[in-house]
Amino acid sequence: MAFYQFRREQFIKSSISEVWDFISTPQNLKRITPSYMGFDIRTPDLPKSAYEGMIIAYTVRPLLGIPTTWVTEITHVVPQKYFVDEQRVGPYKLWHHEHHIEAVEGGVLMKDIVSYSPPLGPLGQLANTFVIRKKLEEIFEFRKQALEEIFPSLKE
Repeated sequence: MAFYQFRREQFIKSSISEVWDFISTPQNLKRITPSYMGFDIRTPDLPKSAYEGMIIAYTVRPLLGIPTTWVTEITHVVPQKYFVDEQRVGPYKLWHHEHHIEAVEGGVLMKDIVSYSPPLGPLGQLANTFVIRKKLEEIFEFRKQALEEIFPSLKE
């Protein structure tokens, strides 16, 4: 089984509480996901803040507009520090996404660590080389730009 990690860091000139309130609100994920992904939350009546054990179902269209069901569970939450979502149903053999934030001088450092394993053995390894890794880079670049618009003081 091939195993990969994808890491990104971003400085946000804001308070830890403002950043936490934004990233821990499940409904905000759509705001920081490219529209071409066709991302829609399917779980009704989600609370404002993620909690351990929360199950969230989505429809996403990552390739060729084909709808895919993705279900994640929030497995760990330490308020204003980090939370973890893990795939329960979806396209990967393994998906474990850590969202960390920490107060630093002048703002907040946000770190994402995505540990994943594509399906289909050697075909999944090829898909990672030619598609998956690039798609993750695209998504996180979009996310960076979206957060710069949401927290405009970042550009100062």
